Amino acid sequence: MAPERVPIAGNAPPQRYARGWHCLGLSAPFKDGRPHSLLIFGTKLVVFQQADGSMAVLDGYCPHMGADLGTGTIIEGTVACPFHGWQWNGRGECAHIPYSPRIPRKAKTRSWPVMEQNEQLFVYHDPEERQPPPEVAIPRIDAVMNDECTPWEWQTMHIPANCRELVDNVADAMHFKLVHGLEATRFVNIFERHMATQKGTFQALSADDGRGNGDGTAAFSFESSATYYGPAYMIVSQTVDHLGKPVQLYLINAHYPVTPNSFALHVGITTRRIEGVSDDEGIALGRAVAKAAVETFLQDVSIWETKARIDAPVLTEFCGPLYQLRRWYEQFYVDVADVAPAMTERFEHEVDLRTPNQMLKATAQS
Repeated sequence: MAPERVPIAGNAPPQRYARGWHCLGLSAPFKDGRPHSLLIFGTKLVVFQQADGSMAVLDGYCPHMGADLGTGTIIEGTVACPFHGWQWNGRGECAHIPYSPRIPRKAKTRSWPVMEQNEQLFVYHDPEERQPPPEVAIPRIDAVMNDECTPWEWQTMHIPANCRELVDNVADAMHFKLVHGLEATRFVNIFERHMATQKGTFQALSADDGRGNGDGTAAFSFESSATYYGPAYMIVSQTVDHLGKPVQLYLINAHYPVTPNSFALHVGITTRRIEGVSDDEGIALGRAVAKAAVETFLQDVSIWETKARIDAPVLTEFCGPLYQLRRWYEQFYVDVADVAPAMTERFEHEVDLRTPNQMLKATAQS
């Protein structure tokens, strides 16, 4: 009897977008006195700063005649349509029509929940249009908010893939060595409520990518703790050695979907100031790490661009808890009433990396 054939490609990616907070980038660029159009969640939004300094996000098209509000102007903290001058406040209400004393009762548009945290701007998406519960708020990085860190090094890139490909990396223990030249010597996953955490110890051994010593010893090693808070925003904390001193890095890995098959990826790096390391040194270190982080993501992108979507992957015990991660991730793609306990219950798993690391090392030496 012929063995059962395992299908390769999965179903088409969902047309629904994840429920949760999504980072739009650093806040400061949106505070320039202009409206900003944003392609996101399969539609267009407009982002602008109100008169009191707070940020607002509305549906991007004027409900009067459909003009792009992002090409309009800001007037007294409202966004004015470029077509007929109707002004919209942050609550999605028409505040003024320049040629009419009466504002139609139906002159309203959708206002999206926003928050600022860690010098970044977020918008909350929910297909059911519920307000965000307080327990899923983006956590504060105290060192950033207390001005104990160097300025963010920030880059944004467009990725032509479904964002699940990115999230899968949380549980993928083995690709770090084979794709990025980073050997994981410890790899732990914890999934609980709206959070997914990856903790690990990594060392760079590869000699052919400039990160190794060429003799099988580590060029550098670091501890890493990375947590997704919701479906699209990860804070990574790493401690690295710089000039003989431990320097704490904060890395932001965040994204928002543009279409079901594309997303915008943010990579942000800041370093915590410490005695004996100047700001210039810290900034230079942050830039170097940011460059390496972007290069690392691009190594994944080159694979995402040509791979098939796999809904039922065949795994070994060393591949990491991918099915449990996807079960956790599914909670953001169903109605709140349909979130099952299995999606949010605590799950913890550590991959025993001794066998795969020994086999990979033996292969490299043969």
